[in-house]
Amino acid sequence: MADSGTEGNGTLSIKDNRTGKEYEIDILDGDVIRAMDLRQIKVNDDDFGMMAYDPGFTNTASTRSTVTYIDGGKGILRYRGIPIEQLAERSSFLEVAYLILKGELPTQAESDEFVHDITMHTYVHENIIDLFDGFRYDAHAMGMLISSVSALSTFYPEAKDVRDADNRGIQIRRLVAKMPTLAAFAYRHHRGLPVIYPENELSYTANFLNMLFRIGGRDYTPDPVLVRALDVLFILHADHEQNCSATAMRVIGSSEADPYSALAGAMAALYGPLHGGANEAVLHMLSRIGSLDNVPAFIEGVKNREERLMGFGHRVYKAYDPRASIIKKTSEEVFEITGRNPLLNIALELERIALEDDFFVSRNLYPNVDFYSGIIYQAMGFPVELFSVLFAIPRTVGWLAQWEELLEDSEQRIARPRQIYVGSDVRDFVPMEERG
Repeated sequence: MADSGTEGNGTLSIKDNRTGKEYEIDILDGDVIRAMDLRQIKVNDDDFGMMAYDPGFTNTASTRSTVTYIDGGKGILRYRGIPIEQLAERSSFLEVAYLILKGELPTQAESDEFVHDITMHTYVHENIIDLFDGFRYDAHAMGMLISSVSALSTFYPEAKDVRDADNRGIQIRRLVAKMPTLAAFAYRHHRGLPVIYPENELSYTANFLNMLFRIGGRDYTPDPVLVRALDVLFILHADHEQNCSATAMRVIGSSEADPYSALAGAMAALYGPLHGGANEAVLHMLSRIGSLDNVPAFIEGVKNREERLMGFGHRVYKAYDPRASIIKKTSEEVFEITGRNPLLNIALELERIALEDDFFVSRNLYPNVDFYSGIIYQAMGFPVELFSVLFAIPRTVGWLAQWEELLEDSEQRIARPRQIYVGSDVRDFVPMEERG
């Protein structure tokens, strides 16, 4: 569970067998110790001191956070203590955004004010359209989105005053509001279509769908089922603790960079195929399998390490990803409107085998959030190159909550990990004519 941050949970006794010295280190609530407490362990007084070597930060806590709680062994995900299942069933994305950013669910008055503030910030400067016009026709939507978010820092130079809480609040609302607009502009550029400006009488997700798919002056009314499905998908992707992109947001934010620049860095981390591109990889896998008849041969290929089962297993979850079960239910509602995606039957068969076959069960290879999300996105008409963008829009809320929490944490300093140097010892420079 989340810890209170107090010490007094006992001590850890460490004996250094090199010197025979013994040390007592305080255990903080949550069964953690301070890494800096290891520095006192030395062979000689002039030694640097003991460090922990942890590639990928797999067992290192860099912060205390109140935003998101995950218990991977039990398949639990909560935002500010509220189970994701309850939020997905009963809440809207902007209500969840308020919860993640403010720490509490809003009252009706607070919700109305927050929705109004977001709605009033959906437009972007016309010069941003010129920026999109500078990209090639086939530029990836995520690359355009990263660039446009970074460019926003030049439109709002006051955002550099990150220690002003009121100023932070304005920039946070701007970013949450403008992300769907920028994403839609990137999509329209990729399709060679003129941009559609926000229509602020629509909801957050309905407005996004309108900016994407409206053609000319014809009316476009998003199906309420699809609007709600996208709202649920946005809720599920809003935050996920200290993952790669959230850590990138915090590391960049620790230098007191403005939120637009920090967010662009977090998005760049998300752009990687091991992070935000995973659902795209699932879709490619299902398309390559092609039919139910090919599933047995594919499964054998996985067992023989000749194939990769994408969308199964997770760095954190060792049980069924709670988001995956919600998405699976949502997919059934979506397919009633769009028609059944032919890839769904392959996905269901892969899931059935993985949940029954000891090869997969013993390895905790359960479906994760990426397994079904790509199928739904495709059914709703989103092209594959937009998948990571659809991830970035809601995750903006989580990144900003993590960023603000970092700035308000008195223990945080500029991120500066240590290294273990394994290169050459001192050696002399060799003139060019003597080399080789």
